[in-house]
Order: sequence, then C-alpha cells, then structure tokens
Amino acid sequence: MNAKEAVAKRITELCSEREMTINAVANNAGISPSTIYSMLNYKSKNPGVVSLHKICYGFDMTLREFFNSDIFDDVEFEDD
Repeated sequence: MNAKEAVAKRITELCSEREMTINAVANNAGISPSTIYSMLNYKSKNPGVVSLHKICYGFDMTLREFFNSDIFDDVEFEDD
C-alpha cells in the first residue's frame, strides 16, 4: 500500500470508528468536504501536512495519533 492509500484508509477507518461522516469531519476541521474526498479518491497526489493537521483537528486528535496505526507499518513511498 502506498502512502496516499494508507491515509485514505485511515480516514475511512476513523470515520467508521467514530461514527462520523466526511461532512462532519470537514465541518469540524474548517475545510471543505471536497478536500477530504479528493484524498479518499486519490485525486490528491500528495496530501499536505496542513490538510492532514486540519483533518486531525476534525477528529479531535493529533497527527501523532493519526499515524499511530498499523496501517502505516508497511507503507511504500514512491518517487514523484
């Protein structure tokens, strides 16, 4: 799994665990739902740290907590 897929999977996992919709996360984060959907649909080639930080805020968690998941254990990073 590459980094983009891992980020998308983690967002989906957190939404399910916390019973939140993408719209609710986006609203809490102060960003548009399309920003999150672009990450989920892999349209965002490189999800930025600022966007991820805002999404974490929407989940009421830190970046450290976001990345503290087995999902990221075997991530393959590709060259741009």
